[in-house]
Amino acid sequence: MTFRLFPLLAALALAVVASSATADTLLMERTQKESAMALPTRGMSMNQVESRYGTPRSKLDPRGGNKPQHPVINRWEYDNFIVYFERTHVIDAVAKRADASELGPKPVN
Repeated sequence: MTFRLFPLLAALALAVVASSATADTLLMERTQKESAMALPTRGMSMNQVESRYGTPRSKLDPRGGNKPQHPVINRWEYDNFIVYFERTHVIDAVAKRADASELGPKPVN
């Protein structure tokens, strides 16, 4: 019985390794494309971001701020990226997708 399970487990392990290798490649490609985009940089003020990139598509409701160790986090959504602010300064900017052909994660059913 153990000998029947071995080929199944080996095939499963191979499938997992192959899929993770593909994911790593896609992540590396996305990182390269993202680094080529002109995103807001850490430390820029809200005024600097708005003057350089224009008015955001939406300014999402702030989160946090209930304790000194949990500062207010603001998120501004642009067409191709989202900017995260701690209080009034950029802490990160993330591309929504690297290009129009990117599929992204599968939706959760």
